[in-house]
Amino acid sequence: MIKAVIFDMDGVLFDTESFYFKRREQFLAEKGISIAHLKARDFVGGRLDQIWDKLLAGRSSDYDTKSLEGQYILYKEKHRAPYQELIFPDTKQVIRSLQEKGIRLALASNAEYGDIFFALESTGLKDSFEVVLSGSDFTESKPDPAIYNKACEMLGLEKEAILVIEDSSKGIAAGKAAGLRVFAIRDRLFGIDQTQADVLVDHLSQVWQKIAEENTFS
Repeated sequence: MIKAVIFDMDGVLFDTESFYFKRREQFLAEKGISIAHLKARDFVGGRLDQIWDKLLAGRSSDYDTKSLEGQYILYKEKHRAPYQELIFPDTKQVIRSLQEKGIRLALASNAEYGDIFFALESTGLKDSFEVVLSGSDFTESKPDPAIYNKACEMLGLEKEAILVIEDSSKGIAAGKAAGLRVFAIRDRLFGIDQTQADVLVDHLSQVWQKIAEENTFS
């Protein structure tokens, strides 16, 4: 029986990946840095500090990446994602349905807390999750399982009773490395490797349907 669900945020609750890519591209272009050699999938599910060398085409030693990271945080505050427009159509209903059946909810995202809380507050979801974790809390981010292990610890449940919802290859790998069952929202845009997922679904409503079937909800 599933007693708790841990959600990733971007690509699961919100259709944000294309917006994020364009925002990073614009910021870096203003710094004279081209990312024409990269695709949006190179960023999906990762923290910016994971991809500087790839992003800077192997020339990360030529840049002060810590300074760039700080500047990008400020840039994001001035160019906020329109989360009200990017939330998936069934996100709120699925969350409500899970809550009504007593399923406990957690959020474990590589995003920074500023982005997480802005997303949740601007869409009325800030009180929906009893556990909220950011990759910025951890030395190693997804695909390292630390964030999911911590979420499980805070929920205080056996891992057999916890389901992870992901979309990225890094996130799926993190959930599996933590010993959890992972459902993935099927990618149709970026060519993401989702083969490690236990189940692929087309949208969150299918997650709810599968949980309802497993838990024999009427």
